[in-house]
Amino acid sequence: MTLFPEEELDTRPALDGPVVRVRLTVAYDGRPFRGFASQQGVKTVAGTLAASIERVLGHPVELTCAGRTDAGVHGWGQVVSFDAEADGLDLDRLQRAANRMCAPSIVVREAGVASSDFDARRSALARRYRYTVLNRPVPDPFLAGTAWHVDEPLDLSAMRLGCDPLIGEHDFTSFCRVPRGVDNFTMVRRVIDAQWIDLGDGVLRFEIEASSFCQQMVRAVVGFLVDVGRGRRKAGELAGVIAARDRALASSLAPAHGLCLWEVRY
Repeated sequence: MTLFPEEELDTRPALDGPVVRVRLTVAYDGRPFRGFASQQGVKTVAGTLAASIERVLGHPVELTCAGRTDAGVHGWGQVVSFDAEADGLDLDRLQRAANRMCAPSIVVREAGVASSDFDARRSALARRYRYTVLNRPVPDPFLAGTAWHVDEPLDLSAMRLGCDPLIGEHDFTSFCRVPRGVDNFTMVRRVIDAQWIDLGDGVLRFEIEASSFCQQMVRAVVGFLVDVGRGRRKAGELAGVIAARDRALASSLAPAHGLCLWEVRY
């Protein structure tokens, strides 16, 4: 789950005639892809989705997304926006055709016309991620692709205590990867909600909502909290780790496949 500063230059392709701003809500299984953002020579969610949209519309599109998820991370409520030529635009047809071409790993859940100033990234007020942990001795093949299997017993009460220091505005350098080649990048983020939910039968879900996230932030936080649950760290350490702004003091990353961009609020 990654948000990088982007160039302010307008790189959207020039289109003929009137245009409309299209908004899509997209779900995807992140395992076959090297993340969301388009990359030369590798399979990505954005690259695959854009290719299908361009094939239907007959012109190039420049996708803007709410959150650039990392390789292997899933999405349920990812939002993208792009400009399309207004003449002959049929969003129902676009949705059906894109889903046929991108199935089964990518699905356009909703398609609509947005206001001309809507931007999937800049207009977002908050993003919500979910991380699923399967905490029981025996794995479940039906959850293997979307949950981190931890066979050691976890102290859920301690993990919940560890959520409290996350709330509010903090510098999350201890839990983030600094993007390469980006100057003046801030790790300050405002966390609105963070909680563990016991779904029963050993399935634990961590939910966190923030104004935005820096690279690997949720996976690093989950890795630390699971170590708290294992008894390797203490919940009381978390505030000090945040204040230290030292990545070496945090725990290892939780696996990517347990993470899902669940919702974006506008």
